[in-house]
Amino acid sequence: MSDGDLQLALYLCYELHYRGLVGADADWEWDPALLGFRAEMERAFLRCLHDEIGPIAPIRPGDVQDALSELIAGESAPSLSTFLLQSGTLVQLQEFCMHRSAYQLKEADPHSLAIPRLSGEAKAAMVEIQHDEYGRGRATDMHSVLFGTTMAALGLDPTYGAYIDQLPGTTLATVNLASMFGLHRRWRAALVGHLAVFEMTSVGPMERYSRALARLGIGPEGRRFYDVHVEADVRHGVIALERMVAGLIEIEPYLGADLLFGAAAVLLIEERFTCHLLNSWSSGRSSLLRQSDDPTERTPPQQRAAPRLSSARSPSILALSGLGTLTV
Repeated sequence: MSDGDLQLALYLCYELHYRGLVGADADWEWDPALLGFRAEMERAFLRCLHDEIGPIAPIRPGDVQDALSELIAGESAPSLSTFLLQSGTLVQLQEFCMHRSAYQLKEADPHSLAIPRLSGEAKAAMVEIQHDEYGRGRATDMHSVLFGTTMAALGLDPTYGAYIDQLPGTTLATVNLASMFGLHRRWRAALVGHLAVFEMTSVGPMERYSRALARLGIGPEGRRFYDVHVEADVRHGVIALERMVAGLIEIEPYLGADLLFGAAAVLLIEERFTCHLLNSWSSGRSSLLRQSDDPTERTPPQQRAAPRLSSARSPSILALSGLGTLTV
């Protein structure tokens, strides 16, 4: 899960389904050889997740909601938001937002891939949640846009893909997990479990991140991304559990174990992400792959209209199939 080469290669493959890659022909999105290579990486990623999580026993449909709530309640990972609120520095908050930009600047897009694969109450509930994530029809209120405003308030570049070449595998895995579940109908229930965990666990951390920003002098506009989540996710958590999860299991009762696997996977991946940041900072190191002398240093936006094709670890998507043994 922390293998930088594998997670970057997987991220680049998935990005072809989002906004594309500079210099990569659009036909690469459905290139059979590349899809086959992506499948190899996905199998390696899934093997690692299954090994870490262990088997999930078949579960009665009526027990799925309680099992999900218990899984979340049993989570014992350290709190990144508490650390940043109590003692985080400006540089650490900048790094945190650089990490999160890989997902937040495309917030909701991976989960929206599940909408055509759901039906009934589960579909309606997910659409209701996603409607809020996309700003209720107002582009300026989309959560991805609000996160860009937070980045700008911190002196960071809010351009999509600006910091991908600085992010370790533990960070890219947080995005790849949602993309992998979203791009495979077979994992639709896992994606529902993933989103449910997001919505059911976000209120406290989002409130603390907002207070951490305020402590360091960031004004209301720079904190709005987090404040909006505090308000919306109280309702979203209920919708996710009582309508989206319950609705899916009512129609497809045999998917309970998959849903719980998705929930367990996101909790595991987020714990690894949190530990990476806290361990790096406690050792006096940057949590990024490389640290620019000036973290706000910018590349002209026209050179970064989409994530760049190359990085220090992977010269080109055309050479992805040249990566060696797959490990995560």
